[in-house]
Amino acid sequence: MKTYFGPLLILLLVCSCSSKKQIHYFQNVENLQQTPAQGAFQPKIEENDILHIAVSSLNTDVLAPFLRETGLQGNVNNTNPGLEGYLVNSEGNINFPVIGDIYVLGKTRREVEETLKEKIGVYITDVVVDVRIMNFKITVMGEVMQPGVYTINDERVTIPQALALAGDLTRDGKRENIMIIREEEGKNLVTRVDLTSIDVFSNEFFFLKQNDIIYVEPSPVGVKKSGFIPDIPALLSLFTVILSTVILLTN
Repeated sequence: MKTYFGPLLILLLVCSCSSKKQIHYFQNVENLQQTPAQGAFQPKIEENDILHIAVSSLNTDVLAPFLRETGLQGNVNNTNPGLEGYLVNSEGNINFPVIGDIYVLGKTRREVEETLKEKIGVYITDVVVDVRIMNFKITVMGEVMQPGVYTINDERVTIPQALALAGDLTRDGKRENIMIIREEEGKNLVTRVDLTSIDVFSNEFFFLKQNDIIYVEPSPVGVKKSGFIPDIPALLSLFTVILSTVILLTN
């Protein structure tokens, strides 16, 4: 019995260890400087997005007709952004005071700003327009410390940033197979990225869009933890108890 215990113990300890290749992010990162950086990312406006549009001018009297009265200016704790913003309808339009319907679907917020400045500029020469997407959110699920839905204020978030918001992966998260689910033109697109590789920086999904879903699958260890025998250390402990019991009984 004792002859087999030593080799078996060593085998279990070796199997329970994770390699550097399984754990470390962005391996061979020294080669990243040779990879062209992606250009500035600007999300495109989608149906059902809610836009915050701020219009300003030195001539406040002329500006007044372009300011939509919501009656909620003093309610800083309002939890319904749709009452304060402009909803992109099923036809891709928003309805703006004086001007009427403006087509914004598929445009960046900078392009919408230029369109509004041009149309309002007919009435006000020094108009300044700022457009923001109020409902820019992403969902992080699976083997992360704090799964949930996260609101992104600056409309720019990468995969590593999103995972950092969720407290990073747990020890049982599968780092080489992160799933990204994205809805685009009525279709669901799915891709997988490897956080242990620097290739993640050149992936077209590196910059996330509004309503993207990130799912971190459990590693084989994490899968085992959901079964009868949780993992290798637990299996080792069970084996030790059984072996000790057998030794006591045989003695």
